[in-house]
Amino acid sequence: MDRLLAGGTVNAAELGHGPPLVLLHSLLSDRASFDAIAPELQKSFRVIIPELPGFGRSQAVSGGLAAVADRMAEAVREAAAGDHAIVLGNGYGGFVALLMAIRHPGIASRLILADCGAAFSEPGREAFRNMAAASKAKGLAAITDVAMRRLFAPAFQDARPDLMRDRREAFLRTDPEVFRAACDALATLDLRPELAKMKVPALVMVGEQDEATPPPMSVELAAGLPDARLKIIPGCAHVPQLQAPKIFLELIGDFLPATNSATA
Repeated sequence: MDRLLAGGTVNAAELGHGPPLVLLHSLLSDRASFDAIAPELQKSFRVIIPELPGFGRSQAVSGGLAAVADRMAEAVREAAAGDHAIVLGNGYGGFVALLMAIRHPGIASRLILADCGAAFSEPGREAFRNMAAASKAKGLAAITDVAMRRLFAPAFQDARPDLMRDRREAFLRTDPEVFRAACDALATLDLRPELAKMKVPALVMVGEQDEATPPPMSVELAAGLPDARLKIIPGCAHVPQLQAPKIFLELIGDFLPATNSATA
């Protein structure tokens, strides 16, 4: 079931019953990137999967990543309806979740930050500048191969041509202006000075083959947070919940709180 949040500006799917668990998708993908794990999670949680601002039927917002984080904080509060929400962000969604938690203390009771970080290296920043420039000059189709390589390791792409067709089509549906604005924001982002303010427990995860947000970024993020544990997922790239859903669920299961439905 879809519902509108944040004054009708954010479209989100809602599945299951229980404590609210919010899943935020990556820049190079969409909310379908959680399709492999949502059915299991909804057995124990009320799973809310928004389309981030500018994606799908969610309205774009101006003002950079801070404005995106503020919009999503409004959506999370409304979706949680007074309960303590757990927020899981993958890639760009992880950066949004982290900034949201920094700007809105108490918005989440726990954070799961999959394949993100607090700041990019200079080569990482340059990659975003290059993707933004190429997409402006030639369109998103010109960088689709690059985008897919950042999402999935080559061996996985070869093994799952059906999934790759779907993921390419999803990427090409991205609003080019929203994509470039996000690239610009990530190319300048540095949340490292803010990490010590974070008081909620965090699980930091990363695929060992992630080219988009390499493992050293997650190592740095986990080290900078006051209460964090780090898990590196073998054989995975930027979207481990699609590539290795069972392993992903096992790892987050050790971090998620027990629920009545899970223990009944």
